Amino acid sequence: MSSELLVDVSAGIAVLTLNRPAKQNAFSPDMTAALGAALKRCDSEDAIRVVVITGTPPAFCAGADLSDRVGEVSASIDPPPFRVRKPVIAAVNGHAVGAGLALALQCDLRYLADDAVYALSQVRRGVLADGYAHWTLPRLAGLANAADILLTGRTFDGAEAKAMGLANACLPAGEVLPTAMAVAHDIANGSAPLSAALSKRLLWEGVGLEPAMVRQLEADLNEHISDGRDAGEAMAAFRERRQPMWSGSISEEWPSWGPAKWSGQQSLD
Repeated sequence: MSSELLVDVSAGIAVLTLNRPAKQNAFSPDMTAALGAALKRCDSEDAIRVVVITGTPPAFCAGADLSDRVGEVSASIDPPPFRVRKPVIAAVNGHAVGAGLALALQCDLRYLADDAVYALSQVRRGVLADGYAHWTLPRLAGLANAADILLTGRTFDGAEAKAMGLANACLPAGEVLPTAMAVAHDIANGSAPLSAALSKRLLWEGVGLEPAMVRQLEADLNEHISDGRDAGEAMAAFRERRQPMWSGSISEEWPSWGPAKWSGQQSLD
């Protein structure tokens, strides 16, 4: 793994730390490739229940490193965090601009530093925001706020980001990672792995589907889960007043549905 990305896996949580502090963790081709490889690992390994992405202080990610024109640099990570079958939390502990903010928007949960600077400022440099920003931002903040951010390229702080719906919480920078880790531990220990994975996928893919289709998918997914390894474990743990002992395998129990199940939308594969 590249030294530009630190990977630590412990107690079911993978912490991926963008590690170019001298460049405020700006993306380089090597860091982009390393992050993609790490996310693929997180998707495939059942021992990893939750992913946290953060940056070596004082920044989260200042965008693409424009000082090095060798190779293409963007926030279009392969796979993007929203396609990883584990909850992905962005612990945005400092400035997140351009590709850095776009990366955070691809995550499922975002905890932002209140005094950091945020922006998708590419229009001020004669290009467009990338990294799925035109898809994620309207979903999170609505079309009017997305247009404001994308068309002006202006900066804003954590409090405004929270008010627009871009953050689950806005915190002092030193509290961002501990808060994200507490949430990660709660999910890793308390949520059934396959249930959380399928709920995540339905959240991302369900937007735009008809309500009846979402209702049917919920029913079909619950039927699939009922035949899985963790079926009944939650109720047994509740009756016995103990923590659930999840044994489900996302990699082995993932439904092999085709695109027809989603009425022409993206498939679960």
